[in-house]
Amino acid sequence: MTLTVQQMLAAAEAVVPRISADEAKGLLGRADVVFLDVREPAEVAASGKVPGALTIPRGLVEFRADPASALHDANFDRAKTIVAYCASGGRSALVLKTLHDMGYANVRNLGGFKNWVDGEGEIEKV
Repeated sequence: MTLTVQQMLAAAEAVVPRISADEAKGLLGRADVVFLDVREPAEVAASGKVPGALTIPRGLVEFRADPASALHDANFDRAKTIVAYCASGGRSALVLKTLHDMGYANVRNLGGFKNWVDGEGEIEKV
């Protein structure tokens, strides 16, 4: 079966809840929450990021999230809530759907970094 990007996004959005900047700000700094920026390094460098967010490009997230991978990042813990964002919300939705499929039950999509900025979220320059 061949899938289109729109079908993949619809499947992701059916599984991954979207949250507002205000909801995300309420989660910032909690030990049981990981913020994940899946944009490319140049994007992050140009605009900054949510304070403390892990910056892992979309293509590497699965390797960093899998405890059996040599590239595993200890910040990934299936007991934590993962809040991801990208430039517009598409990449983060797809990553979060994959993480959900990998056993991360608590995933939330902030959408685009612009949502955070427009919601007057603090920005960490990198």
